[in-house]
Order: sequence, then C-alpha cells, then structure tokens
Amino acid sequence: MGTSSVSQEAGYLQTAIALAERFQTDAVERDKQGGTPKQQRDWIRESGLLKLLIPTEYGGDGMPWSAVLRVIREFARTDAALGHLYGYHFLSLSAVHLAGTPDQKRHYYEETAKHHYFWGNSVNPLDDRTIGERTDDGVIVNGQKSFSSGSPDSDILLLSWNDKETGELYKGMVPINRPGVQVHDDWDCIGQRQTGSGTVSYHDVRLYDSEILVRPYEVDNVFATLTPILSQSILASVFVGSARGALEAAKEYTSTYSRAWYRSGVSHATEEPSTLRRYGEMWAAYQSALSFVEKAAAHLDETWEKGSALTAQARGECAVLVAAANVHAGNVALDITSRIFEVMGARSTSARFGFDRFWRNVRTHTLHNPAEFKMRNVGNWFLTGQIPEPGFYS
Repeated sequence: MGTSSVSQEAGYLQTAIALAERFQTDAVERDKQGGTPKQQRDWIRESGLLKLLIPTEYGGDGMPWSAVLRVIREFARTDAALGHLYGYHFLSLSAVHLAGTPDQKRHYYEETAKHHYFWGNSVNPLDDRTIGERTDDGVIVNGQKSFSSGSPDSDILLLSWNDKETGELYKGMVPINRPGVQVHDDWDCIGQRQTGSGTVSYHDVRLYDSEILVRPYEVDNVFATLTPILSQSILASVFVGSARGALEAAKEYTSTYSRAWYRSGVSHATEEPSTLRRYGEMWAAYQSALSFVEKAAAHLDETWEKGSALTAQARGECAVLVAAANVHAGNVALDITSRIFEVMGARSTSARFGFDRFWRNVRTHTLHNPAEFKMRNVGNWFLTGQIPEPGFYS
C-alpha cells in the first residue's frame, strides 16, 4: 500500500472513530426514544464518508468494501443503528454499480458524491405488496414495502416492485420527496430502534425509465447477484462492532462500579479469578469473529473488483465465506452481549446504563436472515462442493 493510500485510510478511519465517540454521548437516550437520528445522520453527511466507496472518477474516494465495513464496525461499537444505516446506504447505492447502465452509474455516483446524498432501502423482495404498472416512459408504483431500513431522512430510496402483468421483480431509484412517497414511522422492534426499518407507502409514484434498473435479477449477470453477500457482510460487521462495544462498556463498568463478591477473598472485582477468565474467553471469541470477518471482507474486495468478469464459482466461494463469517460473528456477538452482565453484576441491569441495547440490536438482526439456512449452504459446499444458488438471501 502506497503512502497516499495509507494516509487516506488513516483519514477516513480517524473520522469514523471521532464520529463514533460523538454518537456515544447520547446513544442510550436515543435508543430509548427510537425515531430518526437526524443530527447524527447529518454529521455523517458532513463527514464526507457517504462517498467512501464511490470511484474517484465520479468524485468519490475510491476505497474498497473492506473500508466501508471497517467504518461500520466503528459506528456499531457505540451505535449499531448508525452502523446499519451507513452500511445500507452503500448497499442501496451499489445497485447502480451492480445492475445499472453506464449513464445511471455515472449520474447517481456523481450526484451522491456532490450532494452527500444518504440512500435508504425499500426493497424487501419477500414483500410483494408493491406493484408497478408500465407506462410509455416508465412505471407507476402503488403499494407498501416493509423493512425499509434508512427510509426516514434519506435523500434517495432504492425500491423494488412486482410488475402488474408479469409478476417480475424490478428495482429502481426514487427521490424521497417524489409525490406519492410516504415514509411511516412505525418501526417498533426491540433492537435497532433508530434504523427507521418500518413501512413506506407508494401512491401513484412515477418512476421514469432512467430511474429503473434493467437487469437486477438476470441470471446471466453474475455480478448483479452480489447484493445478499454485501448485506451479510454489512451485518457481520454490525455484529462484531456491537461485540466490541459491549466488551468495552463492560470493561469500564467492571473497573469502576463492580464490587467483588463478599466471599470471593479479593478486594476488587478486577481481581476475581472467574471474572478474569470470563473476560479472557470473551476477548478471544471477539478476536476470532473479527479475524473471520476481516478475512471475508478481503475476499469480498477481490470479488467486487472482478466486475462483469465474475464467475459463478468465484461468486459462490465468496458467498460461502461471507455466510460463515456472518453466522459466526452473530453467534459470538449474541454470547458476548449476554455474558457481559456476568462480569458486571446485578446493578448493571439498571435501565439507565442501557447495556441491554447491545444484545437487543444483535438479536434483532440475527433473526431477519436466519443462520440455519446460511449454515446449510456452508455445510453443503464443504460436504459436496456445491456452491449456493444465488437468491435474495444467498
């Protein structure tokens, strides 16, 4: 890596670390409130990090996916919701790279880099309530879409719909202020409370041909099938970042608040042998998950760079590695975010500390794309050599 690349990496990472510290100041209160973290999203806009992945020829920083994932981990360390929103910004924006025309790619990359647009996601291919009817110059969309993460306060939405005549699934891009687009503040799950992952309604929303992706699901376009691999990579980094944040919070609490058990024979909680062992186990588990996620991220970088030359076999090998890293990271994060209470003590369960948010955030995400089906794909590949069939979640 050249000197300029090292400097650029240090710059974006320091920016992410500084933002994460700002997020932490009121993370507990905002988690309780839910809603949209408007000020924090604006800080991300002002930071310039929304153009990190955009190629330099379009006004971006030209950094790889591993850089985006590193920022996600820093954000998730203090606020998993903002880590998720940042990652899904690029998940949505990447659609024009994967399946857009050269003109669409240039337009949306340049406009996003220039105006620091924040993208939201309103795709959810399993929700078929959104219907599009073709017109001479585009499509009219009606219906609702659930799990529209990042839709509140977004500038552009990536949405999907089923064609009224053929049932075929399409994707397109629409400005959030387009007449007929209505974002509902109805996200009420136990975790990721500020992701705005609720419902968006579409009432006679017009999309023009230039806003419709022509080949998002064609089987002969292997590169266009990377979306679920990107999504799993993003969430794996949310898991790892959350695990690190939980460990750091627990360490601070144990060092300053926790009391040694009266029959332990030691004066301070930090001297208690079982506490030391538990921290050792959790730290080792975190390191294993981090290493796995970083290995998968490096593989993703290589896969992304192949572009239209990507083969089904190479895509499948990346899918297996990312799926395995995602599941392992999720399991480790669930364990750590639960076990931290064992080393902090009963008083740590007070709602004012908000330590439970780490577990709630991880638990919410690990259920949306079940680990069971990812691990079946991994096991099938290991046992038989069969790569996962590209789909909405594999």
